[in-house]
Amino acid sequence: MDNNITFQDIKKGNYSSIYHLLYQNGKLSKQEIANQLHLSLPTVTQNLVRLEKEQLIEKNGQFESSVGRRATAYAISPQAYISIGVEIQVSTVQILAIDLLGQAFQEEKLSMKYSNEGSYYKEVSDAIQAFIASLDITEDQVLGVGFAVQGLTSNDGKKITYGKILISTGLDVDVFSQYLPYPCLFLHDAKCAATTELWVRNDIGDAVYLSIGTHLGGAIIINNQIYMGKEGHSGTVEHMTINPDGPLCYCGKKGCMETYSSVNALLETGETLDTFFENVRSGIVSFVERWNTFLDQLAFSMNNLHLVLNREFIIGGHISSYLIEEDIRILHEKTNEKSAFPSSEHFIHISRSPAKGVPIGAAIPFVQSFLDTI
Repeated sequence: MDNNITFQDIKKGNYSSIYHLLYQNGKLSKQEIANQLHLSLPTVTQNLVRLEKEQLIEKNGQFESSVGRRATAYAISPQAYISIGVEIQVSTVQILAIDLLGQAFQEEKLSMKYSNEGSYYKEVSDAIQAFIASLDITEDQVLGVGFAVQGLTSNDGKKITYGKILISTGLDVDVFSQYLPYPCLFLHDAKCAATTELWVRNDIGDAVYLSIGTHLGGAIIINNQIYMGKEGHSGTVEHMTINPDGPLCYCGKKGCMETYSSVNALLETGETLDTFFENVRSGIVSFVERWNTFLDQLAFSMNNLHLVLNREFIIGGHISSYLIEEDIRILHEKTNEKSAFPSSEHFIHISRSPAKGVPIGAAIPFVQSFLDTI
């Protein structure tokens, strides 16, 4: 045993273990906690009293019992602390609040045209403050505000390191945090979507996450964590060159994966994903052919990525809710046709994260930090 472990460490360890056990299990009785953690009942009681006093846990009904008194059920208080996620797009701002279980419980979508002006940042900050004020919480229950942006961010979330779609390169999170009394972070929207995916399923391990929305974004997941890379641009598959003579990308280069495998590349002017997929599923030949070409281009890129990173692929973003298993079967087939190492294993999956995956993923890091420190 480590001689440096003090009585205080053991007490903190018990407190933490009880909270995390309740977090993982939903509801438990005092006796079950004692049994599972091999602690005495007085130790468990003492810690439950403290956790309840700090409003981190609450009594949550009673368990059925065929003999004697029914045991009190204990559970965490999901809204003891909350976190705010904000998704900034060209003409809208989506704000939502999540509880400690990562569940969104309140949201608001505002029409606000983005402009790189002090007045815009103040207006968004005021809207966030008004949104928080409408919740039944105190200011110190807010763990932080995460801003999901269409741009790459520094590993510490303080700066935009690459912003060509909307928010400018070099922008500091201080444009918001000067108005908000909470920790604030900038986060890349595709990585936010991947963060939510990791949250809702703990069986990923390693994967390549492709977020196919208006624009394409990617994230590399290693050991159940998003791998940022040395300068924070790991996973930016959208700027991988597919064809040096291809269409011009917003980054200034030609033939990036973005120009073949984004919703922008798929749809023609005035079309929506709803109408496009209605036509595909109805078997209208021109639409089926366009979809087939899109899947072919996607398979080309996915095969290259699969050769480098022989891992699972998860397809998320706006397109994911329109995908059916038949699309994934075709994608597997097309990828295998192009591969030197065809795989009999299924390695392409549709995202399981909810529709609001981006703003939820912007809020999750603060909850994660809280859970890591308790």
